[in-house]
Amino acid sequence: MVDIGYTMMTEQAGPRALVEHVVGAERAGFDFSVTSDHYFPWLASQGHSPYAWSVLGAAAQVTTRIPLMTYVTCPTTRYHPAVVAQKAATVQLLSEGRFRLGLGSGENLNEHVVGAGWPAAPVRLDKLAEAIEIIRALFEGGEVTHHGTHFDVVHAKLWDLPDVTPPIGVAVSGDRSCEIAGRLGDLVIATEPKGELLAAFDRYGGKGKPRVGQLPVCFDRDRDAAIARATDQFRWMTGGWRVNAELPGPAGFEGATQYVRPEDIAEAIPCGDDVGRFVEAVRPYVDAGFTEVALVQIGGDHQEPFLDWAETKLLPALRNL
Repeated sequence: MVDIGYTMMTEQAGPRALVEHVVGAERAGFDFSVTSDHYFPWLASQGHSPYAWSVLGAAAQVTTRIPLMTYVTCPTTRYHPAVVAQKAATVQLLSEGRFRLGLGSGENLNEHVVGAGWPAAPVRLDKLAEAIEIIRALFEGGEVTHHGTHFDVVHAKLWDLPDVTPPIGVAVSGDRSCEIAGRLGDLVIATEPKGELLAAFDRYGGKGKPRVGQLPVCFDRDRDAAIARATDQFRWMTGGWRVNAELPGPAGFEGATQYVRPEDIAEAIPCGDDVGRFVEAVRPYVDAGFTEVALVQIGGDHQEPFLDWAETKLLPALRNL
């Protein structure tokens, strides 16, 4: 049976609301939770982007059962990997072992803010691999000094380490990222139900490790309202990650998606309140071999009705997959 998760989408709600949402997700019976880690929203209509790590710290204190996870953090530009290791260890302590560190090669949208430029994809992936090696070394305890191709670390040490090291997940979209995930990750992360990504992950050492997917949904009793909201706030997803990783800000996403039609969104995202439609949208992830799927309910002001509906209707139906 696939585990069903809930996404704290930092681009569509403020920090206090996000914490309230994950409390509701725990109460509704979701198996785990994830949170995005952005500096900008993709589209201005989403309207938010608080600091994910503060939200995680608060969430760790007001929940007791539901696992937490970054989906995903880029440890190469806006954050130095030594700082990411410290943050992850701290959240693992606060949550008493419920945290997983999801990592990826990042998006220009968020990383450009420090003015370090945006390298080509192969360089970004090389930086990701080196960053993971640094984080793992710090998780082992002791003092770490590292002078690598992309990063320097001088006499770093984590003074507060959890008994259980946070598992590291790696986001994948192609063969090179699958190699990094299989070699250095404890789990794999993907946003599309592509079996070939999981096969590559297995080939590079990922056999038997968890595989986590994510699916946007838009619950509303009024299906037309759901489609309109999803079009307004989530049409950015139609560009694909090779495009989305390069665009520098919300204005770029506005321009790139100005011709996306509501019917295109209705085809790509389950909208409305038809439980069967939502279940069928999850099924490709199950068929591809994903062990966990995190749902994203679109619309920051539409979480409570979704959570109520999920508890009574959607989650019981998904348990039968």
